[in-house]
Amino acid sequence: MISFTTANFVAREVGYAMHGWGHGDRATNEAFAPLATYAEKLDELLGDVAALGFGAVDLWGAHLGADWATDEHVEIAVDTLRRHGLTVTTYATWVGPSNIDRACELTVALGASIIGAGFSGDPQQLAPALARHGVRLGVENHPEKTPAEVLAKIAAGGEMFGATVDTGWWGTQGYDAARAIEELGDHVLHVHLKDVLAFDEPHETCRWGEGMVPIEECVRALQGLGYTGAVTVEHEPETFDPTEDVRAMREQLEGWLA
Repeated sequence: MISFTTANFVAREVGYAMHGWGHGDRATNEAFAPLATYAEKLDELLGDVAALGFGAVDLWGAHLGADWATDEHVEIAVDTLRRHGLTVTTYATWVGPSNIDRACELTVALGASIIGAGFSGDPQQLAPALARHGVRLGVENHPEKTPAEVLAKIAAGGEMFGATVDTGWWGTQGYDAARAIEELGDHVLHVHLKDVLAFDEPHETCRWGEGMVPIEECVRALQGLGYTGAVTVEHEPETFDPTEDVRAMREQLEGWLA
C-alpha cells in the first residue's frame, strides 16, 4: 500500500514561508485545533490528498493532536476519511508518558495499529499502554546515527516496538538507507520514503532522484525482506507546495512496485 503523510503539508498554514519545523508544526496545530472549523479544514486537506490519487494516509499529529483532540474531533476525522475513501496506515505523532494512552486511543479510533514517530521517556514506560490498546510503536529514526541505536530502543521496549524507517534521515545522518533497511530486517513496521539534498543539516527534502538517497535501492531492499506493509511518500519543503512532486513520486513508486 502506498500512503501520503499529511505532514507533507507542514508549511501550508504559513504560506510556504516556514522557518524551521517548529514554525509549521505550531501553526498547523493552531489552525486545526478549533472544533468549530475542524470539519472544513480537514475536508479541504483530505480532499487534496485524495485528488493526488492516494488511498491511504499517515495522519500527522498536528492534524489530529493527542493533546487537543476531543471525541468530536475524532468523529469528524473518521467521517471525513471515509468520505474521501482514505484509510489510515499510521498515526504519526510524537509520544511520551503523558500522552501515550490518548495517542493509542486515537490510533485505534482511526482504524490503525501503528504509531509511527519518535518518543520520549523510557521505552518500558510506554510498553504497557501500547499492549493494553494493541498498538505498536514504530520508532522513527531521526537522531540515531546507526540502525543499532534503533534496535537497542526496540529491544528495551519489547514486542510492541518496531521501526519506522525514514530514508531521508538516514541520508542526513550519512548512513546508507538501503543498508539500514536490511539491518533492521523484520523489525521494520513502516517506511517513510524520502530524499534529501545533502548529508548533515539542514534536513532539506526534495523530489526523489534530486538528492543523495538511493530511493529505488531502498524499495528493492524492502522487497528483498518480503516487506508487505505500507510505504509512505514523504516530501516536506519549507518554501513551496510539494503537490506536483508528490504526485510524480507516487506514480514512480507504483512503477517500481508493479
